[in-house]
Amino acid sequence: MQAYIIRRLLALVPTLLFTSVIVFITVRLIPGDVIDLMLTENDIGATRQSRVQIEAALGFDKPMHVQYFRWIGAVLLDGDLGRSLWQTTPVTELVMERLAVTFELGLMALLIALIVALPLGAYSAMRQDTIGDYVGRSFAILMLAIPGFWKATMIMVFPSIWWGWAPEVEFTPFRDDPLRHLGQMLIPAAILGTAMSAVTMRMTRTMMLEVLRQDYIRTAWAKGLGEKLVVMRHALRNALIPVVTVIGLQAPLLIGGTVIMEQIFVIPGMGLLLLEAVSQRDYPIITGVFLVVGVAVLLINLLVDLSYGLLDPKVRYA
Repeated sequence: MQAYIIRRLLALVPTLLFTSVIVFITVRLIPGDVIDLMLTENDIGATRQSRVQIEAALGFDKPMHVQYFRWIGAVLLDGDLGRSLWQTTPVTELVMERLAVTFELGLMALLIALIVALPLGAYSAMRQDTIGDYVGRSFAILMLAIPGFWKATMIMVFPSIWWGWAPEVEFTPFRDDPLRHLGQMLIPAAILGTAMSAVTMRMTRTMMLEVLRQDYIRTAWAKGLGEKLVVMRHALRNALIPVVTVIGLQAPLLIGGTVIMEQIFVIPGMGLLLLEAVSQRDYPIITGVFLVVGVAVLLINLLVDLSYGLLDPKVRYA
């Protein structure tokens, strides 16, 4: 197991390097120039001399490959993601401040998705082609069909028109008021979680139907075991491996969804930081956020692979 984990961690290095190259180049292809924004912001005449001075100060006077190697060298050797072009604040500090909020939102969404999807998927499989099954499948299709940003916008707009109530837009840290903080996070987490639960629920139902037709399940029924024991101990656990794979594949979509939710509900997470950085063409923040997100996605996939051994004793890591 340890050797397998070490090999997987080492395999992450070239993936991250390739990702860093793509991100570093792509963000600089965004239309607009940060130097033009700075000249406009500071009311400096867009003369060639002032532009050259700013380019030299920011290091943009060097070729792109030189800029990249300087940046990736600082990341690998010192863990330094650079400094914001506008605030001169270390990007690592900015990202770490926002990472906890985004992680909390994503974790809450994942828990809601599992709480909804696993029982509903198992129930639909056990009650195949009944009213309960039709209701569960209709719910999954509805959650797939309705975009999360639309639901979030409707929640922000219509309750304020009809009942004079709207979700709070002034963020409250957990340490200041835990209950108020959780209340603020619950609505966007529920929107993300229900959307994610749709695919998970359908996969759970499909795999449960396949497992329930296996001979060892018939044997369990023939032995007189109760429904709860058969479902929980014999059927659901064996059906979870493909479900866990789907959950791992949805991790990038979940992280992308937090960007939209943070923007709509004004939650100061990495998504809101990324949008602000894109509007200001703050390249170090953009590359830093994407690099952290890439690491998170790769680690989630590693955890998904390691969970197979816990779910299925036959799985061995060579």
